[in-house]
Amino acid sequence: MVDYDERLHRVYAEGRRLTAEGLGEWMEEFASHAPADRPLAVLDLGCGIGRFTPALADTFGGPVYGVEPSARMREIATVSAAHPDVTYLEGSGEAIPLPDESCDLALLFLSFHHFVDRLQAFRELRRVLRPGGVALLRTQFRDFMPDLWWYRYFPSARRVDAEMYLPLGQVRTLAQQAGLVAEPEPVWADVTEPRTLRATYERLKLRAISTFEHLPEEEVDAGFAQFEQDAAADPERVVPAFPAGLLILRRR
Repeated sequence: MVDYDERLHRVYAEGRRLTAEGLGEWMEEFASHAPADRPLAVLDLGCGIGRFTPALADTFGGPVYGVEPSARMREIATVSAAHPDVTYLEGSGEAIPLPDESCDLALLFLSFHHFVDRLQAFRELRRVLRPGGVALLRTQFRDFMPDLWWYRYFPSARRVDAEMYLPLGQVRTLAQQAGLVAEPEPVWADVTEPRTLRATYERLKLRAISTFEHLPEEEVDAGFAQFEQDAAADPERVVPAFPAGLLILRRR
C-alpha cells in the first residue's frame, strides 16, 4: 500500500499534470463508451487531486462524486479542482459513500491496483451503478504490461509493476463474481502524450508514480543520475508513447 498523505500529495499535481488537449482526448474516449443519455451522474473512484473530476461534470452534465481515501489529496482537490457540480467525499473502493443505484457512469483511473479487496470494490461498484450503468477501468494488466522505456534506468520497476497489477482474466473473473459484465478485451486508447526526454525527466524525477515508493533508494538515485545525463545530452529526443488499457464493465 502507498500512503499518499505522506509525500505523494505534494508532488502529484506537477508530476501527473495533464494538458488541456490530453484531458479533452480522454473525455472523448470516456464519452464513446458511456451511456448515451445525458445528463449522467458520475462516480470518479480514487479521484486523487481531481485531475478528471471537473471535466467529467462538464462532459456529462450531471453531478460528479469524487471519492478518495487520502485526506491530503482530497484537500488539494477541493481547492484546485472545485466545480459547482462536483462533490468530494472520503471513501474507498471497498466502501463507496453513495446510495444504491445512484450513478450512471464510474471512472476508475489507475486506482484499482491500490484497492485492498478488489472483489469487494467490484461489488460496491455494482451496488452504486444503476442498471445499464457503465464503469471505465483504466488500469494495467500483468499479461499486457507496456514496455516502458524508463524501466532501463530502474531495473526493479518492471517486476514491481507486474506484481502490482492483476492479469486480465483475473480482473474479468472478479467482475463476473461481483455481478458485472466485462468486455472480452480492453480498449487500447491511443491518448498518451508524447514528451521529450528532458520533459519526461523533469516529471519523473518528482517520483509522482507510486512505483518509485517500492524501489530501493540506491537504485532510484543511480537511475536518476544516469537519466539526468541522458536528458542533458539529448534533451529534444521524443520518448515513445504507449496505448492505455481501458476495460469496459457493465451492470446489466
